[in-house]
Amino acid sequence: MSPKTTLRHFTMTLFSATHGLTILILIIIGGLLIHFGRRQKIEPRFCLALICLLVYPINQLAFSTLSQRLPLDNIIPGHLCDIAAFTAGFALLTKRPLLCELTYCWGLAGTLQGLITPNLAYNFPHPIFFSFFIQHGVIVIAALYLPLAMNWKPRPGTIIRIFIWNQIYFLLALIANFSLGTNFGFLLEKPATASLLDQLGDWPIYLFWLQILATALVILLLLPFSKSINIWRLSRIGVSETHE
Repeated sequence: MSPKTTLRHFTMTLFSATHGLTILILIIIGGLLIHFGRRQKIEPRFCLALICLLVYPINQLAFSTLSQRLPLDNIIPGHLCDIAAFTAGFALLTKRPLLCELTYCWGLAGTLQGLITPNLAYNFPHPIFFSFFIQHGVIVIAALYLPLAMNWKPRPGTIIRIFIWNQIYFLLALIANFSLGTNFGFLLEKPATASLLDQLGDWPIYLFWLQILATALVILLLLPFSKSINIWRLSRIGVSETHE
């Protein structure tokens, strides 16, 4: 009997012992990586970057264990967490300011929500369970690794840049959703499992509140840096500052 026919379907239970233990393991792994990264070890940084860049094939390998036909949402990496995995990998390798800003804000304002309320229909030990938490876990760890282990700091005007890039993703995801019948960013339909979006009203009202919430979270995430830089205003239009 093939693996596809022997795999059982388990529903992921929010805040269960399995969910809590998985988060705890990710916290321990992240803490160790940041600890060794602060000691000028390069291995944690490159290990994180490699896993982030391998997230897409890891997900596809996990999806290949299913017998049913995959929706385009699972084939095209169009969810914000899919894109954040790429930005995180290249941010860790290149330290490009914009990639670091996107990784920090998208990872902690967006992907972290996925860890807390995962949109996951497969529980341990299904391969999709592992691929889901690997993807979301490494993005969040990378977002924390940048300031805590690499001493990265955002540039002036980060809030404006992140807001603009959020709108670009919002617009492109909506176009893709209406054109392809996908649900990237959950902009056409809320996740099947419980999530924060359940508290924001029906479609399309929740899209407006989602934008407000995303902006508020980004502001909160950047407040710790507000004493050293102006997170609101660009210092010089058209000039990029690098942070090693």
